[in-house]
Amino acid sequence: MRERVFEFYKQFKKNRAALVGAYIVIALILCAIFAPLLTPHDPLIQNLDNRLVPPIWSEGGMSGYILGTDDFGRDVLTRILYGARISLVIGIISVSISLIFGVLMGAVAGFFGGLADLIIMRIVDIMLSIPAILLAIVIVSILGPNLFNAMIAIGIVGIPTFARIVRSSVLAEKEKEYVIASRVNGSNNIRLITKVVLPNCATPLIVQATMGFASAVLEAAGLSFLGLGAQPPTPEWGAMLSDSLQFITTASWMIIFPGIAIFLTVMGFNLVGDGLMDVLDPKLKEK
Repeated sequence: MRERVFEFYKQFKKNRAALVGAYIVIALILCAIFAPLLTPHDPLIQNLDNRLVPPIWSEGGMSGYILGTDDFGRDVLTRILYGARISLVIGIISVSISLIFGVLMGAVAGFFGGLADLIIMRIVDIMLSIPAILLAIVIVSILGPNLFNAMIAIGIVGIPTFARIVRSSVLAEKEKEYVIASRVNGSNNIRLITKVVLPNCATPLIVQATMGFASAVLEAAGLSFLGLGAQPPTPEWGAMLSDSLQFITTASWMIIFPGIAIFLTVMGFNLVGDGLMDVLDPKLKEK
């Protein structure tokens, strides 16, 4: 096991872009975990006496507010750090929903085929025909605008991608000799799917889950920006951007820094996903 981990790291670090992405992701996780230790301020408590204070290095900046304050006197850096927690939760819950239902639908469609495959894949095609953000907006509008419903909507939007990946992987694996041998030895369909076929489909799922994490953060920010995700005073990056629009010319730091946080997070997970694809996909390794 230790040798496999070492070999994986050895291959992974050859991709410098992926390594940069990994550092960004690690920094995000550490900021989320240790947010209370990294800042003395509360992300929700208002202090109108310090509203719209520029960053510390700007002309007129006050000591103690490295990235300045917002229109309610809340420390921007503190809200970004606590927003990292929310972004991680969004990614974990949304990707989990997509992964669970996508794997279930794709495995049934690919393994049994026939009518089940026809019905499931037509549902998937219909969902894929609608732009992801538009479908998410429709779902949130039906469920109600809040962060939890936004995570459900993002999870539902991601199901078709996982379903197609699993279906194609199952179709490629189910006719191989080891699956036929397991069937001859008396394994039932449930055991064949869960214990034999799906473990060999893990590589594309890991890569897609990593990419899906980045998409979930971006889509959640978009929904919050439109007022359909996190609601004030939640320190979510998209909501922070939405609240800052009216101050874009007078207090640009309020919109710049949350935007940078979103950009770095999405870029980090995408770079890690590309690196995992290079390491885990044997076809790419041969190239």
